[in-house]
Amino acid sequence: MNALSKDFLVRSFREGEFVEASFKQGKLKNEKKGKVSNEPDGTLIRFEPDPAIFKEIFFKPEHVERRLRHYSYLNSGLKLIFNGQTFQSRNGLLDLVMEDLQADNSEPIYPPLHYSEKTLEFCFTHSNSRFGETFYSFVNGQYTTDGGTHLSAFREGLLKAVNEYGREKFEGDDVRESMVGAVAIRLKDPVFESQTKNKLGNTEIRTDLVNRVREELLHFFNRNKAIAEKIIAKVQDTRQLRKELQEVKKLARERAKAITIRIPQLKDCKVHFDKAKGKGKGSMVFLTEGQSAAGSIVSCRDVNMQAIFVLKGKPLNVWDLKRDIVYRNDEMYNLMRSLDIEDNLEGLRYEKVILATDADVDGLHIRNLLITYFFRFFDQLVHDGHLFVLETPLFRVRNKEQTMYCYSENERDDSAKKLGKTCEITRFKGLGEISPNEFKQFIGKEMRLSQVEYAPKPEAAGILSFYMGKNTPERKDYIMENLVVSVEE
Repeated sequence: MNALSKDFLVRSFREGEFVEASFKQGKLKNEKKGKVSNEPDGTLIRFEPDPAIFKEIFFKPEHVERRLRHYSYLNSGLKLIFNGQTFQSRNGLLDLVMEDLQADNSEPIYPPLHYSEKTLEFCFTHSNSRFGETFYSFVNGQYTTDGGTHLSAFREGLLKAVNEYGREKFEGDDVRESMVGAVAIRLKDPVFESQTKNKLGNTEIRTDLVNRVREELLHFFNRNKAIAEKIIAKVQDTRQLRKELQEVKKLARERAKAITIRIPQLKDCKVHFDKAKGKGKGSMVFLTEGQSAAGSIVSCRDVNMQAIFVLKGKPLNVWDLKRDIVYRNDEMYNLMRSLDIEDNLEGLRYEKVILATDADVDGLHIRNLLITYFFRFFDQLVHDGHLFVLETPLFRVRNKEQTMYCYSENERDDSAKKLGKTCEITRFKGLGEISPNEFKQFIGKEMRLSQVEYAPKPEAAGILSFYMGKNTPERKDYIMENLVVSVEE
């Protein structure tokens, strides 16, 4: 922080005395110490980011709020105030799990199991309305977004405890399906796998942590047999659903083979992505709506690096549906097969998956439906930065000497002024309206792409549930209250 700040001040108050140090661009400029009255113990830190390093400076309130909320969960009773908003937790990780469930109105099947002591705290429950698993993990107050040894050890201890109590041989995925949980540890010498501290790498703590989690959960199960039986019943149901899903998968594969060996909607390229071997970088697939839009791209694409998957109209809204829909719906299934992401991203065939839809209401709707599909069932694709949106021009402004393509109304107006009153302005509503000769430059070296930003499931769930869920009346009221119609002069 200090090295990246134009000005940095730290002042510490203890028992009526203070010590202060001020820095400028990382270099110490001044030191003070003295006595002060009516000042509680604590530390003041004030800084200003260095504009020579950060060209554009702005703070994301939602990011700061998320961090403060996490700190409040990890330090029960601590009161944090940011822009007039207070963050305080009385029940630690239990509050985190309950607030996560409330984000999309999920109900826990049983009261969350919460264990807390000096160096280890964890909490979890199951929900009937969730898909997959949602876990938060922390080390010494640091949110480890990619987990690490502590999270994998907790999962293993949980699996051992459930199997031992139920005298079963459940798989880990069956135990954790629909689970929402959090684990936090305090460690003397943490070793992280990167400077961003996203993943813990201390392998020496694994065995002890697995045993501690297993023992504490077995004690809890034996003291709370009703909750333990609910957990076992939930896992048994999940195992049965998984077996049924395997049958659906088998039927889908057989149906696909019976129709054709090739995927009819895919116009493939020659070079494919292989992350493990470092091959196929720059390969991409465009997901387009209908043959008209695909026709423009087919005529001008690079057949070595650019593939096309043609959608048959609007895809299904899958937000409130279960995984089996991917196998029951031909288009969803063929898209998954085309990308080869059924089980994980190891076989991903294209480095970039690009949503190429029309710049109208229907096109934006299709774009949102596809983003929902990936966030729902293949969020790792978004997490690893493979999902993009193709930005195509909205307007063409031209005269006899020059043609300019504009991506906004402001650019259109500026171009019109530059080319004069006699210029011709064309509004592109669909990709099919752009000729192949023109389209070639929009998917070439100067192609404009916007990366779909990843958000963890707990954060994305609330937004997607509101806009893509079965709450039409609520959504309609929101639109009516917030709709702004510009008045043209």
